[in-house]
Amino acid sequence: MNGLVAEISFHIMELDRTDRRILGHLQGHARASNLELAEAASLSPAQCHRRHRRLEEAGYIARYEARLDAARLGLTVVAFIHVSMERGHVRELQKFKDLLASLVEVQECYAVTGDFDYVLKVVARDLPALSRFLMDTLMNLPGVAAVRSSVCMEEIKCTSALPLPT
Repeated sequence: MNGLVAEISFHIMELDRTDRRILGHLQGHARASNLELAEAASLSPAQCHRRHRRLEEAGYIARYEARLDAARLGLTVVAFIHVSMERGHVRELQKFKDLLASLVEVQECYAVTGDFDYVLKVVARDLPALSRFLMDTLMNLPGVAAVRSSVCMEEIKCTSALPLPT
C-alpha cells in the first residue's frame, strides 16, 4: 500500500461519529454558530468548540467560503473545456499552470488521463465572452495545442459536499 493511501485510511479511522456529524453539518451550514453546531453534534458548546478547532487544525476543513449565484451575477455560461498540450510541453508546464491559476474565469482545473491533458470548468458572461476567453486567452497559453469545449445546458447537481464515511 502506498503512503498516500495508508495516510488517508489512517485519518479516516481517527474520525468518530461525532466528528463526522460536525463535518457533515458544516458542509451544509458553514456559517452555523457554535451553539447550532453543538446541537447538531449532540455535544456541549465547549466540547463542540474543541472538536471543531481540532478538525480545523488537523486539516479536515480546508476553508470556509460563500457560494455565489453565478447567474445572478450575470455569469450565465458554464463550460467544461478539455485542453491538449503540445508534445514536449513539460518545459512550459509550470508557466501554463501559473497562468491558468490566475484566470478568474477558471473555477476548477484537473490534470486527467485519457485523450486530453486537462479539464477546466469555466464561467463566462455569455457565449461571445466564452469564445473570446477560448480564442484570446486559453489558446494563447504556453504549450496549449488544442481545446474542445462543452457548454452546460442545465445544472443538475452542483455541490462541494464530500461523502463522509459512516
